[in-house]
Amino acid sequence: MTLLDTILDANRKFVHPGAFPPLTKNPKKQFAIFTCMDTRLVDFLEPAMGISRGDAKVIKNAGNTIIDPLGGVIRSMVAAVFMLGVEEIFVIGHRDCGMASVDGEHLKKRMIERGIDAHTIEGLVPDLSQWLGAFACPEDNVERVVNIIRNNPLIPRDVAVHGLIFCPDDGHLDVVVRGY
Repeated sequence: MTLLDTILDANRKFVHPGAFPPLTKNPKKQFAIFTCMDTRLVDFLEPAMGISRGDAKVIKNAGNTIIDPLGGVIRSMVAAVFMLGVEEIFVIGHRDCGMASVDGEHLKKRMIERGIDAHTIEGLVPDLSQWLGAFACPEDNVERVVNIIRNNPLIPRDVAVHGLIFCPDDGHLDVVVRGY
C-alpha cells in the first residue's frame, strides 16, 4: 500500500458526517501564529498554547523566516488581519531548529544528486543558505522576523506582534518580544 493509499484509508475512517460542528473561517481568538513547519510542533504547539481547532490562523514555513517582505507570509498576514479579524500575531520559533544548521554546499550537492542541474541552482539561488533563510540563533531570527512584520507598511500599527521560542521537547514557551 502506498503512502497516499494509507492516507486515503485513514481519511475514510476519520470522516463522520455531522460529527464535527461547522466553524467560521475567522479565528475565534483573533490571532495568527507564524511558526516553523517542523513536525515536532504538530499537535503539540497549539495545545501548549491552550488553543484548539478554530481558535487561530496558523502560517508555517521552514524556520519561520521571512525572506521576501511582500511574499506569501506577509500576504497571509494581510489576509488574516483585514479579512479574518486577526488582532495579534505570534511569531514562534523553536529550539533545535534545522534552519539554524543549514549547510548550503551540502544541500546543493544533495540537489544535484537528485537531478537538479547545478547551473539552474546557481542561476536561481546562488546562495542557498540565504534563500532558505538560514540563521544561527532561533531567538535572533524571531526578533528579526517580528521587526520585519512590525515595520511592514501593510500591517497596521495597532496589531501586536509578539515573538516567542517554543521547546519541542517539553512544550514551554519563552518570550523574546512582547508586542504590546
